[in-house]
Amino acid sequence: MLLFASLLSFQVALGFVIPNPHIRSSGAVPFFIPADGGGSQLDNAGNGFGEPLNVIISGLSSPNVLTDNGVVNWARSVGFSTECLGGHLGGPQTANLGDGNGVVDQVNEIRQDYGNAAFGTCIESLIGGNHFRYWRQNGTQANSGALFLAVSQEENLQNNHTISPNGYDVGRDQLVGLATAGQTSFNGVTYTANNETIMGLLPVGTAGVNHGIALDGAVSLLTITIV
Repeated sequence: MLLFASLLSFQVALGFVIPNPHIRSSGAVPFFIPADGGGSQLDNAGNGFGEPLNVIISGLSSPNVLTDNGVVNWARSVGFSTECLGGHLGGPQTANLGDGNGVVDQVNEIRQDYGNAAFGTCIESLIGGNHFRYWRQNGTQANSGALFLAVSQEENLQNNHTISPNGYDVGRDQLVGLATAGQTSFNGVTYTANNETIMGLLPVGTAGVNHGIALDGAVSLLTITIV
């Protein structure tokens, strides 16, 4: 302990301190890989399996987009909105983003709104469609501010909102396609988005995946900019 204290005093006197090896960094990075901090790119669906965090909104996006109100406004610009009348059936899913926060509940769940931001998600709750839940990577060990989205296409209420065949990849591609088709806007805010496809974060196939639905292994990294 005395040796450590002396070494620390020497570092401070010289104007630097050796970084904490458990803190990977913070600030201006797109995201940190969850597995590097003991996390996973699959969430926990509560049954021993997980759903893929198959879209990441980069920490290099416009800061307002990375806030809760900001990501909802962006989602409304691409045809998604908050849940029907503010309600939610079922418990939240959890995820560990490897940022030091451990296992945490989803922040919010956003559904396809069929062109009506106020009530359209009630239609989605009945007939099915695309939806996503998200988590924020903001722990002290890996504070990128990035949002990790679990996106999927789901069946109708009669089929208990089960995920559609190939629904994880389909849902991801639909959301990314809407985001990158051109400028989008809602409530006076206009956005552009660029996509980068990243391989190696998710498994290819069904290993560990909820409902046994195969994945192509791709994660889409969206950088969303307010213009």
